[in-house]
Amino acid sequence: MKRRTFTCSKPSSALSVVCVALLSFASFTARAQEAQPIPTSTSAISLTLKRAIELALQNSQDIQIAKLHASLANRSALITKAQFMPNVYAGSGAGYTFGIPETPGGRAPALFNVTYTEEVLNEPLRGLGKEQQEQAKSQKILLEDARNSVIVRTASTYLELVMVRHSLELLRKEQDSADKILAVTQQREKESFELPVAVTKDQLTKARVVQRVLQLEGRQDELEVVLRGQTGLAENTQIEITPEDLPGIAEQEGANLVAMALQDNVALRVAQSDVRAKEFRLIGEKRGYYPTLQLVAVYSRLANFNNYLDFFKKFQPNNFNSGVQIQVPIFSAQTRANIALAQVNLDVAKAELANKKTEVSAAVRVKTRRLRERDAAKEVARLELQLAQQNLTVLQSQYAEGRINLREVEKARLEENDKWMAYLDSNFLRQQAQLDLLQTAGQLDKVWQ
Repeated sequence: MKRRTFTCSKPSSALSVVCVALLSFASFTARAQEAQPIPTSTSAISLTLKRAIELALQNSQDIQIAKLHASLANRSALITKAQFMPNVYAGSGAGYTFGIPETPGGRAPALFNVTYTEEVLNEPLRGLGKEQQEQAKSQKILLEDARNSVIVRTASTYLELVMVRHSLELLRKEQDSADKILAVTQQREKESFELPVAVTKDQLTKARVVQRVLQLEGRQDELEVVLRGQTGLAENTQIEITPEDLPGIAEQEGANLVAMALQDNVALRVAQSDVRAKEFRLIGEKRGYYPTLQLVAVYSRLANFNNYLDFFKKFQPNNFNSGVQIQVPIFSAQTRANIALAQVNLDVAKAELANKKTEVSAAVRVKTRRLRERDAAKEVARLELQLAQQNLTVLQSQYAEGRINLREVEKARLEENDKWMAYLDSNFLRQQAQLDLLQTAGQLDKVWQ
């Protein structure tokens, strides 16, 4: 940065003032220029697949909502558990009385009172508490499911964006080849070596390439917006990505993946947790025929203005009572109904668990076969691409020898680009099948550990 300098010689009174002003202005301008930030271009960030997933897990709203649901279930379970812990309440029953002093609750009117309660033996309530605790664990499993969904969406978006960008590079090269072919055909048509229909065919080929470029550019914009939203990046952030493949944990035998799925599949674990919860509830309801026991204690401070001496021989302002409250069920139709309902709920949960095991086992086998089919399709596409590349090499040699024209070479280049895009598409479909299998087998978290 160049700075302007001012010098003053033999300053007079007026000249010195002007000189000082110029020096001050120059110094202020220099400081202002130094303080202004240097304009920068749009920021860019290089993302790997693993880093994109990490950012998505940090910024996902779905995960935050799942955490809130898990916290809600845990707090709900604590409400029931709290009844088996000491509970102390303070209050007042003061009021005007006419006649025998009493309150609507049946207790004596008091200036204030303190009550202590604690459940010691109440098996139906204990069974309800264990059921709610198991349901809270189930919500934590569903939190893992939310994480898995975020991983799949982010990985799928990232991998598709890799494919689209690579395809765009190929299509732009294909567009150049189509332009060259069209130029040669138009020249040959002018020289009466080609019919107008040949020019129209090449124009159609070029138009199709342009159409596919526009479609892929639109899809690229959509995927970039989605990926920025998932990873929490700013709207103007340019994303640089690198082609990656998924870890090979899904390349195992189908039987091994079935065993993993029966142990780690999220939906299956939720069903197993539901069965345990229903078992706790049934055990508690069956023990509803047991006696219940509760510790109680009450302190009351009574007031003389409630006319206690008019109805009782002796008045005592401070009163304290403590002990246990025991209830022994003799006959309870409600307990029998509760047991029947809990038994039905348990039978339903067990049936759903058995059905879920069958579904998961079948799904893993189907998705394993699908992945193998995608592997085979990818291999076919790879060999077709290799064949097209070899054919292009041969034609380029023939063109260098003058045996064929440029149009034949560019047509072979078009075919090679098409095979490249077919290979990219088959590879992406294989990656999607692999993600689907990993999610069903419950192995997504282990892949990126």
